[in-house]
Amino acid sequence: MQLEGKKILLGITGSIAAFKAVTLLRLFIKEGAEVRVILSPYASNFVTKTTLSVLSNYPVYSEFSDQNGSWNSHVEMGSWPDLFIISPLTANTMAKMVNGNADNLLVATYLSAKCPVFFAPAMDLDMYKHPSTQANIKMLQSYGNVLIEPETGELASGLSGKGRMSEPETILELVADYFSKKKN
Repeated sequence: MQLEGKKILLGITGSIAAFKAVTLLRLFIKEGAEVRVILSPYASNFVTKTTLSVLSNYPVYSEFSDQNGSWNSHVEMGSWPDLFIISPLTANTMAKMVNGNADNLLVATYLSAKCPVFFAPAMDLDMYKHPSTQANIKMLQSYGNVLIEPETGELASGLSGKGRMSEPETILELVADYFSKKKN
């Protein structure tokens, strides 16, 4: 098991590619990782907390407090993992991360993270190619975050081009390789 004993925080944003995050979660767990999940406010339009909670065996977080008023500490969540991966990452959340706009739990946790952060953009080709998106990617990389390049292919819009979230198996391989190199 390539990720035995690793703690991974999986951030999921409101993209149609969020369905791939379910497979990614399963792959991480199958490889021995302990995985917890944070959703952006729009992510639950594409994947459910129940599905992610059942697969991870942990509550799924999306708000600063739960229904009972208990605080979900972004500081504690940012201190917990060995790796924080945001996959898929929308242009909207990416812009918030670049500018430190902590208006939701996922971005506040990102700003509090004390571990490496990987991000896997997912959006339509024109959004991905837009100069503001490209500038935001460069800024995130300049902060030390690791880009997982999107793939070229058919997109949800029916168009074809670069912007597809990398496949979960590719992301697993990159994460496993990161931990393998870190170990050596």
